[in-house]
Amino acid sequence: MSNIEEKIEQERSQARAVCDAQGAASGDCAAAWDAVEELQAEAAHQRQKDGKQKTNFEKYCDANPDADECRVYDE
Repeated sequence: MSNIEEKIEQERSQARAVCDAQGAASGDCAAAWDAVEELQAEAAHQRQKDGKQKTNFEKYCDANPDADECRVYDE
C-alpha cells in the first residue's frame, strides 16, 4: 500500500506546482487535482477491499443493527 501512498504524495506535489505556476483556476490545475483524487479513491477502495478498515457508518451499523439507517430491504 505504501507504493500508492508515495504516488499520491508525488501527484499532490505536482498538483501544487502546476497550480502555483498556472493559477488555481486553470484547467491544468484542476486536472492535476483530479489525478490526486483518483489515486486517493483507489487507495480507499483497496483498503475497503482488504477489509482492514470500516467506515464510521459501518461501525455504527455493527453496533446498532436495528437502527433505521442500517436496515436493508430485499425486494
